[in-house]
Amino acid sequence: MKIAIVHDWLVTYAGAEKVLEEILNIYPEADIYSLVDFLDEGKRDFIKNKKVNTTFIQKLPFAKKKYRNYLPLMPLAIEQLDLSIYDVIISSSHAVAKGVITGPDQLHISYVHSPIRYAWDLQHQYLIESGLDKGIKGFITRYILHKIRNWDYRTANGVDYFLSNSNFIGRRIKKVYRRSSKTIYPPVDVSSFTLNEKKEDFYLTASRMVPYKKIDIIVEAFSRMPEKQLVVIGDGPDFEKIKTKAGANVKILGYQNFDSLIDYMQRARAFVFAAEEDFGITPVEAQACGTPVIAYGKGGSKETVRNLRDMDRPTGLFFYEQTASSIIEAVKEFELNNYKISPRDCRSNACNFSPQIFRDELKKFIESKLYPSNKYIESQKNKLQIEVSQ
Repeated sequence: MKIAIVHDWLVTYAGAEKVLEEILNIYPEADIYSLVDFLDEGKRDFIKNKKVNTTFIQKLPFAKKKYRNYLPLMPLAIEQLDLSIYDVIISSSHAVAKGVITGPDQLHISYVHSPIRYAWDLQHQYLIESGLDKGIKGFITRYILHKIRNWDYRTANGVDYFLSNSNFIGRRIKKVYRRSSKTIYPPVDVSSFTLNEKKEDFYLTASRMVPYKKIDIIVEAFSRMPEKQLVVIGDGPDFEKIKTKAGANVKILGYQNFDSLIDYMQRARAFVFAAEEDFGITPVEAQACGTPVIAYGKGGSKETVRNLRDMDRPTGLFFYEQTASSIIEAVKEFELNNYKISPRDCRSNACNFSPQIFRDELKKFIESKLYPSNKYIESQKNKLQIEVSQ
């Protein structure tokens, strides 16, 4: 059985790449296809140093740094990948990977991190944040996104089965493609984060500083609570803007290495998370350290954090407006009730999202589609009988 894995683009090691890594751990013999591959030589271990089959975008001018600018060409590029020799195609898609062309005798399973965010329900937010909501550039961008939406909807017909990385994304798949999906939560390396039950008197947030992460409202909220301490880890385009909002009780550290991040996560009284994420890895990592999470109650967080208000063995608390005032009220409620949250319960909840669980569920799903009605089990029995007889 020949297997191909299709990934959107390979330029760094982030959440989508962790999924790719675990798929390769299940099927190490699989071939990899991607729009572009600009991984550094020393950072290819997670793809087992395999050769990556790329598209014509790989050779276009300035593609290494400006590959996103070739978005209008991506649908055409992904369709040029010849996958005709493969029995199974697994696409890991947050952009166009699911749009590969497959035949009627090929099994195409698409693990969707999200339908193209900036083309569907987040289009207006994307246009405003990119300064493309007005003028001739805005008009052209809107037209391109319209064409991509048409293509994205049509190519959903080429997918046999959809997998979503959260129920939240499952609902987006249903809304956009009118298709059902099964949720298999992405892998979180909880083994790298160890439990610490002794907490100190400060709160933590950690993220890349871009608008949708809403780090600015967390900083604003704590600046209005000068008796409470906040540590902020991360950098990005909004770093200077956020720094100007910080009161004396807010310590902005910028980028920190992995060991430093873990240290702060282990000691923090709670981790504050204000973004609407498809899944959201950092709240799970914080819980793996035994640290409760105060999170915006929308998106993937609702599936990874057990709400103090209405669940047993809670691991955190939700606020429901992305405002400083809403965060302030949540922090006050947390401090009145945090004795109900056990660091061990936080750790136990985080372990539900381990890489081993991801591998087991994904392999089981794929094999159930390859060998329906227990044919796989029978084939393994027959194989064992032949080996014994020999």
